[in-house]
Amino acid sequence: MRNEEDVKYLKKFGENVKTIRISKGFTQQYLADSLNVEISQISRLERGILNTSIINIKNIAVALQVDAGDLFKFQ
Repeated sequence: MRNEEDVKYLKKFGENVKTIRISKGFTQQYLADSLNVEISQISRLERGILNTSIINIKNIAVALQVDAGDLFKFQ
């Protein structure tokens, strides 16, 4: 079980990914296709349910055309 602070962090990360994705005009389907994952995985990531890997974070940044560090600029 995750502690409350970790849950909040995952939600903030996911919300930031969603904000960046929308600002770029990309759909969840585009991001899923770019990462070769199911759209449900993108949905879970953006809702803070999924704790993803470092490699996936790098690939998300590439797909969204941002630096990986930008995905963590939400605090």
